[in-house]
This record gives sequence, structure tokens and C-alpha cells, in this order.
Amino acid sequence: MTFRVLTAELSHETNTFSRTVTDAQCFKDRYVLMGDAAFSARGDANTELAGFVDAGKAYDWQIEHVLSAAAGPSGKVEQAAFEWLCDPIVAAAKRGPFDGILLGLHGAMVLDFCEDGDGEMLRRIRDSVGSEIPIAITLDPHANVSRQMCSLADIVVSFRTYPHIDMRETARRAGAILQRTMAGEITPRTLRVGRPMLEETNGGRTDVGPMLPRLVAAEDYESREDVFAVSINAGFASTDVVDIGPTVLVTGQGNPSPHIAFADMLADDIWARRRETLNDYLTVEATAVIAASFDPCDGPLVIADYADNPGAGGYGDSTALLKALLEAGVGNACFGPMVDGETVQALQRRQIGDKASLSLGGKTDPDFGGGPLALDGELISLSDGLYVGDGPILGGLQRSFGPSAVLRVDGIDILIVTIVNQILDLQQFKAFGIDPAQKGVIALKSMQHFRAAFEPMAAQVVVCDSGALCTLHYERLPYRHVPRPIFPLDPDTAWGEQS
Repeated sequence: MTFRVLTAELSHETNTFSRTVTDAQCFKDRYVLMGDAAFSARGDANTELAGFVDAGKAYDWQIEHVLSAAAGPSGKVEQAAFEWLCDPIVAAAKRGPFDGILLGLHGAMVLDFCEDGDGEMLRRIRDSVGSEIPIAITLDPHANVSRQMCSLADIVVSFRTYPHIDMRETARRAGAILQRTMAGEITPRTLRVGRPMLEETNGGRTDVGPMLPRLVAAEDYESREDVFAVSINAGFASTDVVDIGPTVLVTGQGNPSPHIAFADMLADDIWARRRETLNDYLTVEATAVIAASFDPCDGPLVIADYADNPGAGGYGDSTALLKALLEAGVGNACFGPMVDGETVQALQRRQIGDKASLSLGGKTDPDFGGGPLALDGELISLSDGLYVGDGPILGGLQRSFGPSAVLRVDGIDILIVTIVNQILDLQQFKAFGIDPAQKGVIALKSMQHFRAAFEPMAAQVVVCDSGALCTLHYERLPYRHVPRPIFPLDPDTAWGEQS
């Protein structure tokens, strides 16, 4: 039997503390691809859509793909932008008929009129198709998984890697469970447990640390006849919503008691190890001291500005780390991105090789990560900002920084861009004439994704908290909606004491 399956990708990770409103242009800046255009751009890369296509070929589905859209992490999504992207998905579902629905979501989208953007979309789809059609969703493990999402989606499967490199594989797994559901072999539902934390202490890092044995246990539990997927989500701390924090999901059937007990066991481990951090988060001053004395004979020093990560809603224009590196006399280095479209536009009127005096960065909110820097430098390159990734995460995908420039200041090549994106692929430097392999110090804005492409070449990696918007000093952020007490805002909270 040939099943008709509706597919779509709609992803946003919302930092509710960001001053940047996420409008339609923010989605256009990353990608909005309708129907066949999405297949052309994403259908044979490491994407959820490619995994949906793989499942469709394996099971002889008739797929109707509505759209693929994503915006970079930023502030709340405007209602007009949400309706623009959600309405075609709901309309297609209503036209039907479909045997199943398969969606690639993030799981941490917040709207300017609703805390649970992913749940709101699922609610609208359910209202259109009823309760009988199975819905499967894939999630980023930095999802704040709501109770509503689990009640509306029969099947929930999250990525198992951070850095995320298993998007296609995850979508294939979700498709296989959906196939069995449409065929009447299984009747899955998704159960959820959580703990009173803003996020798993190490953000769900899976290259080292406690997530590795948890994932082994999850895969072992999935071998049971009535268990189809176990998803461990780290949560996303840079958002102020009720359903926040780490969750363990079991998609299965039959007696729920053992499933809940297993999920509780993993959640208890996340709670018990809440003070065990894998990273040493250095100040910008301490980082600059290391960089100034670093010997690159065995490879470069990679510095990650954790707090100004555009991949978590950071503005990408924090200047604190750059200022410290310049003051310490660090040379033969690259730094990026510095998001400052105003400065890029001014540089577009210059010639390559020109000397330029300018005010760089720190313009969005100087209270987080420092104010503008007055710099004198040499213009090295100008470009339209387009690049094609070749690493484990972005391999084969085209992205854009928008109009961009490279300015050399005292031996540091600074990549200045217009569109906010974190660094997670070597081409994000190389496409603009900067070869990271030839640098002694590589300073970039990312939390963890950079490791997939940059750690193999690095002699040493250090992580810096520059005090930007994604700082680990959560007490600086005006949380109002998260349930209290909650760790680490309330560090002495005991499990079971939350109201």
C-alpha cells in the first residue's frame, strides 16, 4: 500500500531575552524554500528533509512537501511571520487526505503571542486533521519540549548528537516509526518527564561527558518490543517559558509505568550531575593571556566565545573578547563573526588595501559583551557573504552572512558580517580569504557546534564567557515565567521542592 505523507520543516530557537524581533525577513535571510525548491536545496544533504526523502523511497510513500524554513536564533517570532509559514502547512493538511504527517521542528520556538510556538502549530494541524492521523516530529535536543507537543504528536524523535551531525539519520528513524504506525502495526504515544533546571548542565554535549552513557542506556531501552524512540533533550536556557529545561521522552506503547520509570532514571541522573561542568569558562582577560603566549607549532589555539553564540540568540557583536586579544598583542589570528552591517556598508565604499578608521561592534546592547571599539585597520576583502559549507554540519548547504568584509587590525583578521550566523564550518572563514589552518589563534562565536569542524585541527580549545547575551551568569537575565525554584537560579533547590 502506498501512503500519502505530508512533510514540512519549520525551525526557530527563540531567545526571549533578545532585542531582535524575528520577522519574515529573518527567515528569508536563512532560508524559505517552497515545495520542489526545498528538495533541490536540502533533499540530498544532512537535513531532516533528506531523511524524509530516504524514508519515502524506502517505503514507497507519496510525499507532499510544503516548505522548509528557518531563521537564525533570535527574539520572539512575530505573529505575521508565523502565520505566513504555518498557514500553508495547515492548509495542505486540511486539503488532504494524508495517511501521516512528518515535520522537522526545533522545539524551542516562542511567538509574540504564545510561549509554545511548535505546540501552537501542532494544535492547528490537529484541529484540521483530527486525532486519527499519526503525526511524527523531529526535534533539536535543545528543545524545551512542552506537554502540549507530546500530547499532539504521536511520535517524537530528537537528534542524538551535539554538535548536531545526525539530522538525516534522525528523520529516517522518525519515518520508520511513522511507517509502522500508518501500517497499523503499532500505536505509539510519547511520554515526558523533566526536572526543575534551566538546561542540562553541559547543554547536552555528546562528544564527551555524561550524555554518552545516557544515550547508550536509551538505545538499549529502545530494543524493547514496545519502545520505539527515547529522546534526551538538554533544553534551552535562553528563553523564559513555563515548559523549560531538560526532558526525557519515551515514544512507545503498552504499559506506561516502566517507560516513565526509565525516563525518571535518566532525568534523575541529569539532576544528580547538575553541578558537573565539562567546560572551564574563562574570562576574556584569562583567555587573552593564554592566546598571547600560545605556541602554534602543533596547530592553532581555538577560542570559542560561548556567550556571544549567534546559534543561541547572541547578537554576534560582542567586542569584549576582541578588545582583550588586541590589548594583549595577539597576532596571526582570525576573529569572527563580528555582526555589524552598518560598518560593512561603510566599508563597501572603500578599496581593497585601504586603511580605515571605524567604530566596530557593540551596538545592539553594550551591557552584554561590551560597546563599540574604535579601530584602525586595513581592508582585506569585500564580498556578498555567500558560502557553501563542507563540514559535518553544513556540508553541501549554501548559507549567507550577507554583505561582508575582512578588516586586518594589528595582525587579527576580523570577519565583519551583516546576517547573524554562528561559526561551525571552515568555509565560513575560507570563503572570505581567511585560512584558519594558517593562523595561530582562531577566535569564533559558537558554543559547541564549532567542535565538529575546528577541533580536529586545533592544538588546544578554550571556552570564554565574554558576558554577552548567552552568558552563563543567568542571574543577569530577567526571568519572569519559568517555574521557581529552579536550578541554577535557585542553587539550593532540592528535587521535589518546586511549586
